[in-house]
Amino acid sequence: MSNNASFTPPSLLMATIGLSLATFMQVLDTTIANVALPTISGNLGVSSEQGTWVITSFAVSNAIALPLTGWLSRRFGEVKLFLWATVLFALASFLCGISTSMPELIAFRVVQGLVAGPLYPMTQTLLIAVYPPARRGMALALLAMVTVVAPIAGPILGGWITDSYSWPWIFFINVPLGIFAVIVVRAQLKKRPVETSYQPMDYIGLLSLIVGVGALQIILDKGNNLDWFESNFIIIGSVISAVALAFFVIWEMTDKHPVVNLRLFAYRNFRIGTIVMIGGYAAFFGINLILPQWLQTQMGYTATWAGLAVAPIGILPVLMSPFVGKYANKFDLRLLAALSFLAMGLSCFMRAGFTNEVDFTHIALVQLFMGIGVALFFMPTLTILMSDLPPSQIADGAGLATFLRTLGGSFAASLTTWIWIRRADQHHAYLSESINTYDSTTRDALQALGGAGQKAYAQLDQVVTSQAYMMSTVDYFTLMGWLFVALMLVVWLAKPPFGAKAGPQASGH
Repeated sequence: MSNNASFTPPSLLMATIGLSLATFMQVLDTTIANVALPTISGNLGVSSEQGTWVITSFAVSNAIALPLTGWLSRRFGEVKLFLWATVLFALASFLCGISTSMPELIAFRVVQGLVAGPLYPMTQTLLIAVYPPARRGMALALLAMVTVVAPIAGPILGGWITDSYSWPWIFFINVPLGIFAVIVVRAQLKKRPVETSYQPMDYIGLLSLIVGVGALQIILDKGNNLDWFESNFIIIGSVISAVALAFFVIWEMTDKHPVVNLRLFAYRNFRIGTIVMIGGYAAFFGINLILPQWLQTQMGYTATWAGLAVAPIGILPVLMSPFVGKYANKFDLRLLAALSFLAMGLSCFMRAGFTNEVDFTHIALVQLFMGIGVALFFMPTLTILMSDLPPSQIADGAGLATFLRTLGGSFAASLTTWIWIRRADQHHAYLSESINTYDSTTRDALQALGGAGQKAYAQLDQVVTSQAYMMSTVDYFTLMGWLFVALMLVVWLAKPPFGAKAGPQASGH
């Protein structure tokens, strides 16, 4: 129920600030840990590959929680759900900050992701409810801006906090922000009418989803260390995941109240739009995970400077988003999406030309250029995937698209790290084959490093490792470039007209 008539401009402003701040925290936490991963992994005594769990644990649990948002809001009320989710998110953030081991941190990141699930959908729902129809576009444009700014701020803020203080503070900062958001939103929305209803929960579907997705994520994260299918653990996990996900699909297609409405894939544009959305977002997520790790572990960047190098990707989306939202429907949205993939693909091929001598300015300019693609990505692809859904299915479509996109980002984090490290190992082995004391080039290199002693060999191995990771990084960006080329072609399989049927859900996140 909307009661926007009772809001004065000052109270509307405060409600908007409080609601947007909670979403800012949640989106910020998807990227703020990226540049801190090398520091966190080192402090907690784990490898960079194991450290990726800090990212994937949050993303998977967040994705699993998203389908529950509608049921929870109907059961407890939208405002109450938002307030409790924000309180629990702040508490989980504090617990992440005081973690003393990687298993402990991962456990609290899972909790943090679960309670963060309702924050964005509830922010969007409440903004639509409290704003008069004529001004809802402005409110949602502001929300879209927040969701663009937060990922930019994440690497910069995370890097600065890690270098200037310590990594736990990237989580502690959520506590005062969460408290402020709760106080403000409660003060402004406490008199809003509450409508609750009880609907059956699809517990069987939810459980099979958790088991299937959870097992798959564990396989992706552990596979490289356990030599994949040479390990009984990976084989058993794969069987469990396959059976659970197959059961989940069958159950959801037949249940009257599915936790995830898979029947939406019967609509052509929803299918095509979802494919390009997942592919584009997964590639974007992986690029912004690998780049800061490479800069810190192989190029000698501090966390702060790595964050600053990555951050320009968000400048043009902030500037272009209002114009894209206003004028996009005057063009064929497939063309805009294709231009998005073209810009992001070209930026990947530019990165594939990097060497160990690449400077900060070059890296930042390529990131800035990729921002053109990011600005043209979300609105056209969301509108395409919503375009042939009946009005009664749009809310389910928005929820399913967000769920799959979040899940895609989580899987991308694991696969990206595995590809990067695996290719580096392969390149290291290849380069090392040519190093022997009978080779004149090797002898000259060792002599330049002070002779053929152990220290010289260690220094030479560092050079080889750095070059191997450089070659792996080039391989990865080349692969992502061709993925964007493929997505450019796939998006043309969607059928116009697209219009603006996606309504408010097509804005932003």
